[in-house]
Amino acid sequence: MESLPDNQLEMMLHPVGVVKSDIKTPELKANANDIELQTQKEQLRENHQAIKNNICELVIFPKFESLLDGIEDFSHILVLYWPHLIDPERRNLQKVHPMGRKDMPIKGIFSTCSPARPNPILVSAVELVDRNRNILRVKGFEAVDNSPVVDIKPYSTSYYRVDDPIVPEWMAQIHSETQNLE
Repeated sequence: MESLPDNQLEMMLHPVGVVKSDIKTPELKANANDIELQTQKEQLRENHQAIKNNICELVIFPKFESLLDGIEDFSHILVLYWPHLIDPERRNLQKVHPMGRKDMPIKGIFSTCSPARPNPILVSAVELVDRNRNILRVKGFEAVDNSPVVDIKPYSTSYYRVDDPIVPEWMAQIHSETQNLE
């Protein structure tokens, strides 16, 4: 097993801000045992639609305000954040059914978008609605209220775009089921 040099064993992250959102609890990830699959799919679609239209604020700490200069020139940003309400025990999970759905194959945590991970740093691409000094209003962000913001990056297709990515059938199915609810 490879090891890191002693000076790289410890990492420290400090939040640069906090999320202010109407979402107070993590999105429902029910098990098929809890509710019938069709109801679960409908709930996931409804949750996805609500998140897609959700406008919330990223309150960046005043000492980092100058780091935002120029961000308003972008239509979208990447927000890295910490899912602070995830039970620390869940950080030990190794495999899950994606979205908690028993009809999906069990997969390793790193091949899913599960927030339960060894280092639960999540990333979302969101629409930047506007900036007022140290406050960014964004649309389509699924973070829970008071989630710590770890970093912000401008979204640029030249940096993050991948032509013709391949995803497994189960991921394509989840994506298809959560789209076109309108």
